[in-house]
Amino acid sequence: MRTEDFAYVTGSLCRDGESDAAFVREAVLGTGDARLHAGIVSARGRRHAVNEDGYSSLDGDATLFVVADGVSSGAMASCASGDLVAHLHAALGSSRIDGDAIRRAVLDADRKIARSIARRTDAPGAATVALCAATNTALSRWLVAWVGDCRVYRVGVADREAAELLTQDDTYRHLDEASPPGGSPDDPARMIGNGAVDAPNLRQVKLGCDEMLVLCSDGVHRYANPSDIGRLLRGSTPLARRCVRLIEFVRSQGSQDDATVLAVQRPARARSRFARTVLIATLAAVASGAIVALGADSGAHGPAPKGELHPMQVK
Repeated sequence: MRTEDFAYVTGSLCRDGESDAAFVREAVLGTGDARLHAGIVSARGRRHAVNEDGYSSLDGDATLFVVADGVSSGAMASCASGDLVAHLHAALGSSRIDGDAIRRAVLDADRKIARSIARRTDAPGAATVALCAATNTALSRWLVAWVGDCRVYRVGVADREAAELLTQDDTYRHLDEASPPGGSPDDPARMIGNGAVDAPNLRQVKLGCDEMLVLCSDGVHRYANPSDIGRLLRGSTPLARRCVRLIEFVRSQGSQDDATVLAVQRPARARSRFARTVLIATLAAVASGAIVALGADSGAHGPAPKGELHPMQVK
């Protein structure tokens, strides 16, 4: 992907005094006739002092997108998820991505995160993860990979069509394994950072025009069914706004966990340079004038990445 065609549209750390920390961003990237829109919202849950989800911040030029969820019962959950996302981007972001490359990167991350945590505490720590990566220049073929209970959905263009779940949770229930004492059959049985993974799950998928891939943590998918996800993310409003709408919905359904949704959509056709300029200006104007009730903790993910616009609110 050429960085000259990559544009930040929104960048936000929002505040409402008592609610969640929220990171909101939308980007447009592409090369030649291929274009991709990406949007992300990550909100800290009320149970946590910091957001324990990690995610791609859309400040690079690779078509690799990652969401990770630090396991709260382990040590340094936010560090485990953040380190995992950073490692995967470093290992895969500038090279040809295939199944073997993803397997190597995940297993290497497992070892490195375990060593990093061991240097700081005797307690084990780990994270679950889902990622998607384009494997052709037309952005129509993708590899989806996951470990644990982060999920990937595909959202089609048909009205009222439910989102299609592309992954299967690595839980004790699905793997037909006994959960540990005090645990739940729906807890993740495979994680990265504690040696509990032999290889990531891998799947090849196709992405049609105007379809999207949606990555999310369990703070989202435990409170929104596939019909909700399809209904809330489909539409013509800016993609980041649709992601905000989904986070607001899961909060209304009782989610108090960290909640992250990252959506990538393949437009039907490339836009002209003038049309892209108008799109970016329009989205920025919408973002700067809107209000989102997601919350705040401006230090939850450290300083804003280089190039980020001034904080603004998105609805």
